[in-house]
Amino acid sequence: MANEYVDVLIIGAGLSGIGAACHLKKNCPTKSFAILEGRERMGGTWDLFQYPGIRSDSDMYTLGYNFKPWTNPKAIADGPSILGYIKETAQEHNIDSHIRYQQKVKSANWSNQDALWTVTIKDTSTGKVKTISCNFFLSCAGYYSYESGYQPEFEGKNDFEGKIIHPQSWPKNFDYKGKKVVVIGSGATAVTIVPAMTDTAKHVTMLQRSPTYMMSLPAKDESINKLRKYLPDNLVYRIARTRNVALSIGTYQVSRRFPEKTKEFLLAQVERQLGSSSDMKHFTPNYNPWDERLCAVTNGDLFKAIRGNKASVVTDHIDKFTKKGILLKSGELLEADIIITATGLNVQMLGGIKISVDNRRFNITENMLYKGVLIENLPNLGLVFGYTNASWTLKADLVSEYVCRLINQMDRKNMRQCTAINSDKKVHHTPFLEMRSGYIQRALNKVPQQGSHLPWKLYQNYAFDMAMLRLGKMNDGIIHFSHPKSETTALSPKDKVETMMQ
Repeated sequence: MANEYVDVLIIGAGLSGIGAACHLKKNCPTKSFAILEGRERMGGTWDLFQYPGIRSDSDMYTLGYNFKPWTNPKAIADGPSILGYIKETAQEHNIDSHIRYQQKVKSANWSNQDALWTVTIKDTSTGKVKTISCNFFLSCAGYYSYESGYQPEFEGKNDFEGKIIHPQSWPKNFDYKGKKVVVIGSGATAVTIVPAMTDTAKHVTMLQRSPTYMMSLPAKDESINKLRKYLPDNLVYRIARTRNVALSIGTYQVSRRFPEKTKEFLLAQVERQLGSSSDMKHFTPNYNPWDERLCAVTNGDLFKAIRGNKASVVTDHIDKFTKKGILLKSGELLEADIIITATGLNVQMLGGIKISVDNRRFNITENMLYKGVLIENLPNLGLVFGYTNASWTLKADLVSEYVCRLINQMDRKNMRQCTAINSDKKVHHTPFLEMRSGYIQRALNKVPQQGSHLPWKLYQNYAFDMAMLRLGKMNDGIIHFSHPKSETTALSPKDKVETMMQ
């Protein structure tokens, strides 16, 4: 039996986990909590990734927390600046003392009799295994494995005489001066790495199977920076955040409603920046905008590198790796000293934790997500998952606030369990995400599903979610609040743990 109890257990000390802890301290001040982090440091993605040019792919006025202004002049920020922002937030809200590092969560079992999660943890510094119990379990572990990135099997990979690197495992102080580099991929990571390496590398080639929609965005928002001279940071941040949220929603909706017009606009702005320096076939996708995530090109740096002949784009399929580079299906050989496989992530929900109920394995992929937060039929477990068409933290903040509402509602009702249960036979299961991106397609058999109707359907719309999660009824007939069927129901969770240990 677990020998320690906290009211809320948060998994992950990254952007989402630190934010969730801050919301919990504000909205549920009497609740005890701990954050379990499998790595040695906080920061999650922004501490893990060290590749050249690492930055946000959306503006920090929406990627930042809703309670802490982003005051850095850069709206599209580099990784170290974002990591500093996370650490500063943790310090300001005294979250540091609640974080336990090198604590790898292996499994979690919910007891219906006791209304408790028993979580098994391995201390990676000592190898010791222990347990901790909690009433509410909140996963802020993101959506991918931190162990390694996605690596397709390339024929002849072992024949290549140069260095092969995945961006998720970038070597410290790696020297690529004067080297010929090929970056495989055309997503946000590749679009970031290619221009960042051109000042040092001899030449950088982005090798893609198919093009991606791109749009140049300024690193600094001068209009917002000017406002800071006259208005308080909190007010400026609120103005910038509101404006950018509205622009994001509007742009996405227009893109989905008028895909051809949006395509014309996006391709025209790319063509203007490239001039005659590149063939537009490398920048003309065969799908509609936002069927996959649009890539931000900060200050047009990728286009500048191409115009300056420091970088190039090749659209083709890989036949095999050779000693000197990559042989393409067209017969062309791309010579390389270094190959960077920006081929994506290995999707992993709940940090790879094995979930069970009453010691029986619970399959999350067979159940739907309620309001994008709770897994159907699974009590007292929240899942923080951000947007695919906007900044991650916009949704993460809303989810954390909603979890606090749930916890407080249980207290008001003097109940200890909350479970989302679907009784509407008209609701049928549909894929969790409706985008064509490779990492999403690979994940469809690893994630929960969504439903065909509200509140099981995800609309990826911040304004809609804000109304639903902040203002929606708690007693909607789908969330069932209850007591456990236990002889010791009258005891508090902490007393219950102590009683069962005796």
